[in-house]
Amino acid sequence: MNLTIEKLIYGGDGLARLPADERGRGKAVFMPFVLEGEKVVASITEEKPGFARAQAEKVLEPSAERSEPHCPYFQRCGGCHYQHASYDHQLAIKVAILEENLRRLAKLELQSELRVHPSPPWNYRNRTRLQVRADSGFALGYFKVSSQELLPVEQCPISSPLINRALGALWELGRAGQIPAELRAVELFADADDARLQVELYVGPQEDKDQRTQAGQALGERLRETLSEVASVYLFAHSIQSARGAEGHTPQVQTTEELDRAQETGEFRYRTKTSSFRVSGGSFFQVNRFLVDELVTIATSGGSGELALDLYAGVGLFTTVLASSFRHTIAVESSQSSAADLKYNVPPNVKAVRSTVDAYLAAKGAKLHPDLVIVDPPRAGLGERVARNLAMLGPPRLTYVSCDPATLARDLIPLTAGGYRIEQVHLVDLFPQTYHIESVVQLVR
Repeated sequence: MNLTIEKLIYGGDGLARLPADERGRGKAVFMPFVLEGEKVVASITEEKPGFARAQAEKVLEPSAERSEPHCPYFQRCGGCHYQHASYDHQLAIKVAILEENLRRLAKLELQSELRVHPSPPWNYRNRTRLQVRADSGFALGYFKVSSQELLPVEQCPISSPLINRALGALWELGRAGQIPAELRAVELFADADDARLQVELYVGPQEDKDQRTQAGQALGERLRETLSEVASVYLFAHSIQSARGAEGHTPQVQTTEELDRAQETGEFRYRTKTSSFRVSGGSFFQVNRFLVDELVTIATSGGSGELALDLYAGVGLFTTVLASSFRHTIAVESSQSSAADLKYNVPPNVKAVRSTVDAYLAAKGAKLHPDLVIVDPPRAGLGERVARNLAMLGPPRLTYVSCDPATLARDLIPLTAGGYRIEQVHLVDLFPQTYHIESVVQLVR
């Protein structure tokens, strides 16, 4: 059937509608790799009571913003969603989706223009995780679109040059039969200069621990021989439970990951304009190597004072800057590895606390009177209880760093009900070529 794309929605799909019938407005149809205004020949792939999914078989009237994909794996790999659009149009899509989510879910109309911070659109990722098949013909790659099936990949145009060299080294070892059968996934993390590499190897927990440790150690040594930039190698035991993760390329790991071994030739550090951070295996760090400093500047703006809180602090990316402007800073992080790095990275006027934010605010919130609070929650957002407790805490300035516009909008409801108003919204495009939206909302009271 012929359909017209009304708009793009969060998740990467375009929205069209089936013809209206006696029951009224036509059913919504979602399809990937299309653009607003395009007329396409579509085939229905799935039909539910309230919506349908389709595939565009042919674009009859292409958008003027349609462009040639840069990657040979596009539309097969599950990592990228917008390579068929010009980069300027990708930004326009994300602005429209963010504003619509705020308007529709939180009933908020922005009083000032949303500020957009673009990224170089290629080679921006400093970290990526790939799946490995080593027991029945070697393959290294990402999951296919909406699948747990491995797509072999030998290059990744959104990853840094060093990561792409590491992909080549792994393929070379795999073709030579030097990748152990126990290996299930590998994560590559390049430093700010794209000169040193941290490698995380993931082995199924069912393997004998001594056997997997020996296999990981041997592979680490081979990688160092092939790629001199390898600085540290970590071996984890884990089980992958789902195919899609935070940025499409990274699978969600539902079980606890157990660190078996760390091999280091030198401490792995990530340097920004203001600080240098130890980032250990398993710790979180922002993935866009071009926008780290800009994100920090935006998030930490807001003056100075007696006390700042950095909640969901990670390894201290925002904390170290806050510490130079506030007499005291409290940083809260729940992850074991990130909390250890946080404690190591921060100056003496920072109190690093390992706790969930929910538990910390419930226990200590009534005694605190911060001048500024920064929150950088995971994709699930704050949740109603944390948002309510923040509103009760009542700092004059609150900065929310978000990676999901829907959970952001949901969390803004109790915050604005608690007396906060939006001073400024920033879209910081940490994830070009994908539907993911990073935003910073500065709230005042």
